[in-house]
Amino acid sequence: MMQQYLRIKAQHPQELVFYRMGDFYELFYDDAKKAAELLDVTLTARGKSGGQPIPMAGVPYHAAEGYLARLIKAGISVAICEQIGDPATSKGPVERQVVRIVTPGTVTDEALLNDRCDNLLAAVTQQGSQFGLALLDLATGRFVVQETDTLEALAEQLLRHNPAELLVPENMSLPVEIEHRAGLRRRGHWEFELETAQRHLNQQFGTHNLEAFGCNLMHGAIAAAGCLLQYARDTQRTELPHIRALLTESSDETVALDGASRRNLEIDLNLTGGDNNTLLSVLDTCKTAMGSRLLRRWLNNPLRQLTILQNRQDAIATLTGNYGFEPLREALKPVGDMERILGRLALRSARPRDLARLGQSLQQFPEIQRQLEETNTTRLQALCGQIGEWPETVDLLQKAIVENPPVVIRDGGVIASGYDAALDELRAISENAGDYLVQLEQREKERTGIPTLKVGYNRVHGYFIEISRGQSDKAPTEYIRRQTLKNAERFITPELKAFEDKALSAKSRALAREKALYEGLIDKLNESLAQLQTAAAGVSELDVLACLAERADNLRLCRPELGTEPGLQVSGGRHPVVEQVLDEPFVANDIELHNDRRMLVITGPNMGGKSTYMRQTALIALLAHCGSYVPAEKAKIGLLDRIFTRIGSADDLAGGRSTFMVEMIETANILRNATEHSLVLMDEIGRGTSTYDGLSLAWACAHYLSAKVRAFTLFATHYFELTDLPNHCPQAANIHLDATEHGDGIVFLHRIQKGPASKSYGLQVAKLAGIPGGVLTEAHTRLAALEADVQPAAISMAPSATSPTPSASPQQVDLFSSPSHPALDALKALSPDDMTPRQALEALYALRNLLN
Repeated sequence: MMQQYLRIKAQHPQELVFYRMGDFYELFYDDAKKAAELLDVTLTARGKSGGQPIPMAGVPYHAAEGYLARLIKAGISVAICEQIGDPATSKGPVERQVVRIVTPGTVTDEALLNDRCDNLLAAVTQQGSQFGLALLDLATGRFVVQETDTLEALAEQLLRHNPAELLVPENMSLPVEIEHRAGLRRRGHWEFELETAQRHLNQQFGTHNLEAFGCNLMHGAIAAAGCLLQYARDTQRTELPHIRALLTESSDETVALDGASRRNLEIDLNLTGGDNNTLLSVLDTCKTAMGSRLLRRWLNNPLRQLTILQNRQDAIATLTGNYGFEPLREALKPVGDMERILGRLALRSARPRDLARLGQSLQQFPEIQRQLEETNTTRLQALCGQIGEWPETVDLLQKAIVENPPVVIRDGGVIASGYDAALDELRAISENAGDYLVQLEQREKERTGIPTLKVGYNRVHGYFIEISRGQSDKAPTEYIRRQTLKNAERFITPELKAFEDKALSAKSRALAREKALYEGLIDKLNESLAQLQTAAAGVSELDVLACLAERADNLRLCRPELGTEPGLQVSGGRHPVVEQVLDEPFVANDIELHNDRRMLVITGPNMGGKSTYMRQTALIALLAHCGSYVPAEKAKIGLLDRIFTRIGSADDLAGGRSTFMVEMIETANILRNATEHSLVLMDEIGRGTSTYDGLSLAWACAHYLSAKVRAFTLFATHYFELTDLPNHCPQAANIHLDATEHGDGIVFLHRIQKGPASKSYGLQVAKLAGIPGGVLTEAHTRLAALEADVQPAAISMAPSATSPTPSASPQQVDLFSSPSHPALDALKALSPDDMTPRQALEALYALRNLLN
């Protein structure tokens, strides 16, 4: 047995081998030690090798899914080794074989997947100057290819898709952010050979070339796709009929977002890595799991295709009319995860409950059609035709599968009565055995006159007639002794033996017949696999549109006007997430950006709402490019090519980069890649270095974005010198977040006003944060001295400069190096605890005289 195991293990050195032995999957040697640590199972030993015990650990066969889930989450791949030989006829160890390899990117089991999130396998390679990327969702068959010009753009796409497993050539150099990704697998460079990839793909799709998919000349993407497809075949050990086409994505069709922008906008992950208080968490009320996954893809892949976006808006408008989304969403609620069920059907790993859910889902299609029958919207009509109705398939599944089937087919009880006459006959024989035995017992009692006679059955000895020891001498001569017990004798008769052979063989034959019928049912359903996948895709899109219609109604969203004319004009805009978590009403604000007004310099106090205002603008633009309604009273948005955000501060200790270095790297990315069709959000540029260095950088960046790049920019700052920028750049304008002082405190109004802010309110915000009173008092004193005596000279800009040049070159101001003052010396000498009120008053007058 160990020789057999070691042969199999040698073929799978990188995976843990789950070696089937009876009702357990066993692991040996280093696999056992690793599994015991990761799965918290007992490490034991069995047999010896070289005089040393062989480490062994195991998990129950029936509970393997839970253990697999933990291993997959840890990024560990597992080779499932099953018994394929017949124990009754095998000499020596039963023949075993690896039937599939479970890896983080090729998981299809329902229990191992997050139903609301795609689980992607990716491959990347380089062909010439192009970087190819291929992505496969094996659970659904969705296969996507694209190409990028730079490694930075490739890293952005990987961050957007976040694959669970990434295949790369062993000789390809990668940037740090890709090299250190979880799930990275280095593969032989020959697996990315272009001609081999083209052959594999054409064989999969039954085509002569890939022109029909629009990727014939994307050699890098094709090479990556070929490697990915072969890897999927190798791990599944079966054909992949549900992978039917390649979807080609182009960067020209989407709004690009880099990694920093995705993090700052908290689209589907918040800044701490969780999924609460994100844009997706507010929008996702989809009734199906596949709808939720599609909505996530839409939000992470905003489009620039005006026709598609307007068709989505038309569908949402139709569904919001007369609350049409409500009955449609009720009809969608019972629909299961058809995409993944069909994937398992294609891989022949579908379980009985998958087929039952498929039948229940298809049963809802007539009601879904009825809800759409009066609509005249182009997209909804197309989806209606795409979904169709499936009465024959529904009828087949209802007749074939019992109402509440068991989890697996192994023990039978899945195929419904009346579906197959031969199965019903075999079941009747085994199920009616009880009645026959009762009749036989009564007949034999009467015939033999033995009142203690009983007819029974056990798994070891089969059927028997039992007579007590005291009555056993009365047994008829045709009774054949089968077993002697302490107080009884057990016999068999020719009649009972014949019945035993028939009943026991009927049970095993019924189970074999049921398994064959189940396989035939899967074959029958696979004949319609392509059409069923198309219908499932239609249902998922319909679910997303109904969800967005419901959100538009309940969150008071408006339909934005989309066009090719550049600009962004929003009346009463709101932050869709912040609005939901606030206890008080959200203060809505307007924004106006157009060809003659491309930059807004935003000033105002900390906590005043600058970051919220900037983020809500970006989220409104993003939602509009998904085809969704937006949180505003009115919105007109020109199509954008990119959205950039430089908000917040964080260092990269692992990468050896300070907070300021991270800020500058992100800023450099924006300055180099933004265009006049981009939306740029920049917050507090230059605050991580000295005052004049930071001010100069902030001015230069703002001037460059406004005068050279001409991107639509929101530039928030505490450098009041930047409020002079509109005097040098006519496309820039000043706005500020309003606040007012109340006593010693501050009240934030969160209202956008024209012009620059009058002051920063930094000390008032510090007081709200709990800074000790003594510190605040000294800060007030120092602030007054600075404002009176050491105010830095204002920055004046050369009219044609692209970076600031101070009128003089003063040194950085040292706030705590001013000369000592007699009043300060006298104040330090005072001991307030030892003074009477009169002495304190006299000291106050003395200090005032010293100041004068």
